[in-house]
Amino acid sequence: MYRFYLISTKVMVSLWRLYVEKTNLSDRNGGWLMEYEIRSDTGRKRAVNEDEAAVFVHPEYDAVLAIIADGMGGHKGGDFASATAVQMIGEQFMCAIDVGTEQDWSDLLYDAVVDVNLFLYTTAQQDESYKGMGTTLDIALILNQQCIVFHVGDSRIYQVTGKAIRQITKDHSFVNVLIDSGEITEQEAEVHPQRNWIMKAVGSEKSIVPDLCKISLPSASYLLLCTDGLSNKIEKEVMLDIILRDASLAHKADAFVDLANERGGEDNITVILLEVPEIEVVPS
Repeated sequence: MYRFYLISTKVMVSLWRLYVEKTNLSDRNGGWLMEYEIRSDTGRKRAVNEDEAAVFVHPEYDAVLAIIADGMGGHKGGDFASATAVQMIGEQFMCAIDVGTEQDWSDLLYDAVVDVNLFLYTTAQQDESYKGMGTTLDIALILNQQCIVFHVGDSRIYQVTGKAIRQITKDHSFVNVLIDSGEITEQEAEVHPQRNWIMKAVGSEKSIVPDLCKISLPSASYLLLCTDGLSNKIEKEVMLDIILRDASLAHKADAFVDLANERGGEDNITVILLEVPEIEVVPS
């Protein structure tokens, strides 16, 4: 029997915060404690929030999983696609056994992405009301001070180290294809009429190959996972300014959502903010 903590931003965020406050991850990570906050907001224009986000802590292994998804398509498909992706991948993570290496974890999550992709694709083929649905997907698997990243679509993962911010993922978008071919600049992409077209989504095709990379998580660094409702409204430099503020992690997460809404809030806005605190080196 395992304990399953699926924390949907739509129904159980308050319960998740209570769980986090009572869980000391440093006991299982050699003095290494990670804090995180999740926020999701419908925005000012949309009637439904089709974003989904969750953080899972494995009950047996020193592993933390952060997932964010932005659903789209169909009469009711967007909400279903994002929620299903987060739930199915979270379940496979929480059920994991005999995963002794990073490669074991990577293989498990890769298979989970493939499974949810096929499930969503098949569902859309069988039920007209789900036709055309899909979801972006960004996964950060944290194993002590290493992070394995999976990416599909145009949601993003950023890393802040010191006073620098960098985008870890690359958008699977139409404008990025134009940028890579030299047809437009990054500045032109920001106002391009097709800037919201994505070229890859979970569930839109029968098979999928997610982007995969591995990064280190140094002391006193941050990870930011967000949907395009945030990244389309807040520049990287402003993201960095918010993260480096002398404020609580909760205040910073709130600031992201508030600013995106102040700048129009045309889309759903979702963010997961994770902090790796400064690690003190104790002399031997």
